[in-house]
Amino acid sequence: MGAARGGAHLPIELILLAAEYLMPVDLLSLLYAAPGLARVLTYKHTTLQDEGGRTIIHLLAREGELMKLLLANDGIRTDRKDNFGRTPLSYAAGGGDEAVARLLLDRQDVDADVKDNDGLTPLSYAAGGGYEAVVRLLLDRQDVDADSKDNLGRTPLLYAAWRGHEAVVRLLLDRQYVKADSKTNWGQTPLSFAAGGGHEAVVRLLLDRQDVEPGAGMKLWFGYY
Repeated sequence: MGAARGGAHLPIELILLAAEYLMPVDLLSLLYAAPGLARVLTYKHTTLQDEGGRTIIHLLAREGELMKLLLANDGIRTDRKDNFGRTPLSYAAGGGDEAVARLLLDRQDVDADVKDNDGLTPLSYAAGGGYEAVVRLLLDRQDVDADSKDNLGRTPLLYAAWRGHEAVVRLLLDRQYVKADSKTNWGQTPLSFAAGGGHEAVVRLLLDRQDVEPGAGMKLWFGYY
């Protein structure tokens, strides 16, 4: 295997050696030009970090076909955190890329419920983005806490309610261990966030539940006592 330029072919060994000195964004450009290189990248290539702590795998979190080629290489690490504590799975979930999320979750070295520096999990990001397919994928796993709290006490349900994602709210409420009236560190609830955002359908959905207190968290949200 080699790369051609002006009729000359560079041996793959030389290309890989040069690639060891590329920043992740430049390595990504190289993979766009020569996708087959993804199959032969080494551990060193895939662990080099940019100023944000991101590796080539973080950058490929929304590139399904290239990620598939890269993950065929067993010698790479796919769960490295960047400076924000986010993993490639976190970015894939937050971008709603079900195909890449599925590829990553099929690996033994990926933590499906890993928290970033703010305490958000891949499910938190998927729920907040309204990505129903990714939410289903994560909820189907036994190692994912559907009611996890971030550093501010916000759950995936709260993020979904806050953004008005009714379908995702329904999915989460169907889970036995998800608390519909869970409170943040300041006492706010999914209902108060949904009401504050003007999401009537989500508000009605939450109010239909017997375990939701209608006035809970409202005073804190609207700023009166």
